[in-house]
Amino acid sequence: MRDHRTEQVFPPLDREAELDRLAEQMRTASGTGMQLLNLVGTRAESLLDMLPDPVRAGLDKATAAALEQSFNAAAYSRGRVKDTSDWLTRAVTIGTGAAGGVGGFPSALAELPVTTTVILRAIQGIADEHGFDPAKPEVRAACLRVFAAAGPLDDDDGTDITFITMRLTLTGGTIQGLIAKIAPRLAIPLGQKLAAQAVPIVGAAAGAATNYIYTSYYQDMARVQFGLMRLAEQEGEALETLSHDLQRRLL
Repeated sequence: MRDHRTEQVFPPLDREAELDRLAEQMRTASGTGMQLLNLVGTRAESLLDMLPDPVRAGLDKATAAALEQSFNAAAYSRGRVKDTSDWLTRAVTIGTGAAGGVGGFPSALAELPVTTTVILRAIQGIADEHGFDPAKPEVRAACLRVFAAAGPLDDDDGTDITFITMRLTLTGGTIQGLIAKIAPRLAIPLGQKLAAQAVPIVGAAAGAATNYIYTSYYQDMARVQFGLMRLAEQEGEALETLSHDLQRRLL
């Protein structure tokens, strides 16, 4: 997966210490959603019930459309827009979230592909940061795979890490198939995001907070995934083996 343009020299990693660090990063990521739930005054499982029936029925389709638009837009931006810091990326999505929260569900739906693109672009930067070339099909697949993580409002304490080892490839015309696999998993956290943004009264504030939390979460998940991939390269171990060892640390 390496390329001479992104080849970097990394200091050797201590296998056990790195797995401990990645496990802690997953725990940190999984704890961010409580801030949002406290703001909107509801439980995660109640958020999807707040969606209007037409929005809920079209959630998978809207998620797939957002992913496809984001995949193409983020890839196009590589080489044209420099990677930014985590905080700048979060600041951008805070702004788009606030705008999306002002007009309720219509504006939140319109904002969805924009924020997804910004987050995916940040994930590509994190892949590059770990020495993986985001222009390569298998790395682009790995970037999308991050969106198959449970979501910041999930209550599994970060123990579901199957997204790391999902078998996804980008050969020929398989981009639609790839997105079709991820969209149903992503539809649940994005549905929760839409509902939180449209909470009466808090509006723009909820939109800004929602996007900050979601951006932080997927940036953390990207660092876990690509950190694990880099460790697998160094150790010459299967990603599945390292993922299993990481999972044991989260139980």
